[in-house]
Amino acid sequence: MLNLSRQGIMGALLDEYQNVIDDLKAHIANLTDAELATIVDTQTSNKDCVSIQSVLTHIIWCSYNYVTMIDMHRNDAAANWTKRVTYSTIADYNAALDTAFEHNVRFFENINDSEMAQFAPENKLTTFWGQLYDYEQLMEHAIVHVSRHRRQIQKFIAILRAI
Repeated sequence: MLNLSRQGIMGALLDEYQNVIDDLKAHIANLTDAELATIVDTQTSNKDCVSIQSVLTHIIWCSYNYVTMIDMHRNDAAANWTKRVTYSTIADYNAALDTAFEHNVRFFENINDSEMAQFAPENKLTTFWGQLYDYEQLMEHAIVHVSRHRRQIQKFIAILRAI
């Protein structure tokens, strides 16, 4: 959803982040609580990718931790990693997605556009998975992260409904 009060790089990124979260919520809107919790992928060793519930938990956890990485990079000693929280209903996940997004909005109120793009590698942050990103790249990753997992959830829904 386009928010005309959002300006600059972060305004565009936050609008796109909200769009992808809203799209994800539309895809999960008609799931039952049983479908949410059903293990769909029994072959994966990735605990974040076994059910729609585990994928949604992962998406929300990452949403907080992307800004935590930025906070730590900016030398905030009080920055803490968020704990994973698992919910049992789609309504709870929708609320948690909204809360995580609002956390991002509030966080980026204190970041200037001039801090977003950094071209020198020494000014970029190293993610917990080892890649170098500036803040803009990390938020672009966050947006695509939701899109990739939305696609995974769509596949899970198709499998569940075919059973």
